[in-house]
Amino acid sequence: MEQTLNLTCLHDNHLALGAKMSPFAGFDMPIQYSSITEEHLAVRHKVGMFDVSHMGEIFVCGPDAEKFVNHVFTNDVRPMVPGQILYGMMLYPDGGTVDDLLVYKEFEKDHFLLVVNAANIEKDYLWIKDHSKGFDVKIANQSDKWGQIALQGPLAEETLVKVLPFAAEAAGLSFYTFKDFQDGSSRVIVSRTGYTGEDGFEIYAAPSLIVNYWEAFLAAGVVPCGLGCRDTLRFEAGLPLYGDELTPEISPVMAGFSMFCKLDKDEFIGKDAIVDQKTNGTAKKLVGIELQDKAIPRAGYPVELADGTEVGVVTTGYHSISLEKSICFALVDRAHGALDTPLNIRIRKKVFPGKVVKKRFYQTNYKK
Repeated sequence: MEQTLNLTCLHDNHLALGAKMSPFAGFDMPIQYSSITEEHLAVRHKVGMFDVSHMGEIFVCGPDAEKFVNHVFTNDVRPMVPGQILYGMMLYPDGGTVDDLLVYKEFEKDHFLLVVNAANIEKDYLWIKDHSKGFDVKIANQSDKWGQIALQGPLAEETLVKVLPFAAEAAGLSFYTFKDFQDGSSRVIVSRTGYTGEDGFEIYAAPSLIVNYWEAFLAAGVVPCGLGCRDTLRFEAGLPLYGDELTPEISPVMAGFSMFCKLDKDEFIGKDAIVDQKTNGTAKKLVGIELQDKAIPRAGYPVELADGTEVGVVTTGYHSISLEKSICFALVDRAHGALDTPLNIRIRKKVFPGKVVKKRFYQTNYKK
């Protein structure tokens, strides 16, 4: 029986623009409107916008909110001030990744917003609820009540101020902070964050308002962008995608994101495993690989030594639009993960030589 896909509040807008639609994380989402290349370059050099209304919003409040969020989250929320955002993970006890997420410290005392990946909303909500026993907190999954637009690119700030003048003060935000605004009687959250490596903002509001904002940005000449270039942009900037570079089997240590696991905290779920991995190392390591050829390394392709021994697998790969090189992330045996290590990618029956490079392939325009 065919599964019914969820629709975001902007679904009709995507159809009206002739977007190529495809299932993603249980939603019918736009992959591209014109071309992935055109949309990618619009974000790198001007401004583009994404429908990210499929993302999840889970609110945690109560006297034990700070203590509880710190229990389920790898980063440390104790020093946070209202209006600040942290990136981190929720982990299984063995160190595997439940999800990577953003935590917003709200302006109301003992209130936090957890923004989670669309594919994991129900899983994360249940995980959070199941681990709240003994904490005086209230947990609410309000994902259906919010829509979200990501406005990304060097012209994002200029465009935001011009199109949404009520949110002009957001121009003063530093990276990973947010402000609350009112549009009529509705709350609007504007954060200076993103998933492209460029400057940008995430705008959270009621679905009806998000439709209005999308149409206003479109009228102002902002390029609508699909999930296709969202993936190429985040990949070039060295950012992970849950399900590819972070999974229940891939810990933050293996993926190279252990800096978001604060081991000076008394405890968090998975801490003991992370301490062990940091102390004793892991069998696998996520690396960047640059190929000498234009062949495209896709997820699942084997990584081999010169003698044909398989030592890893590609997690994400593209012929980079910004760099015009074939590059990939790959999970490889740690013994072969040092920079400049020669490694081959097997693409069907042929083998293409490459070498290990830094995972942040592209130095973006935005200096954070």
